[in-house]
Amino acid sequence: MQTDQARHLQLILTLQSPPSGVDFAVQCGRDGLVKPFLATTDVVSFAITLALGPSLADGSPNFRGPFAQGTPTDRFVYVNSGFYAGQMGTPWERRAKIKLAGIPIELAESAAGKPDAAIEARIHGTMKDGGPVCASVRPPQISWQMVTRPA
Repeated sequence: MQTDQARHLQLILTLQSPPSGVDFAVQCGRDGLVKPFLATTDVVSFAITLALGPSLADGSPNFRGPFAQGTPTDRFVYVNSGFYAGQMGTPWERRAKIKLAGIPIELAESAAGKPDAAIEARIHGTMKDGGPVCASVRPPQISWQMVTRPA
């Protein structure tokens, strides 16, 4: 990764087949919430920006910014649902932890600093119990790919 200055990376989080009637939001900082830019019965999508600082000692990306939770070596993004997404009168109080270390370095390098490129995380939105996705999300419940954004 480039080490002289911070670059930005566009990240799209797409929940596929989310449970109906449940609100979702991405956590910004300690208690800020960002609502989706797209919410249908089939998908819920968020677009956020992460900063890429100097690479970590092991060469892995250094994700920064208000959406990057955790320590530099264990960064993640929270996708909140139900009560934690600001929904009242719901039985759901969940957060899904999207580990940024899951983003392949090649994808981060290719998309960084390019306004027409983004990395999309496709996430299965419903757990086996029928509720919203929660806990640490791992493959095959998540996949990463490069997508083109309109400039």
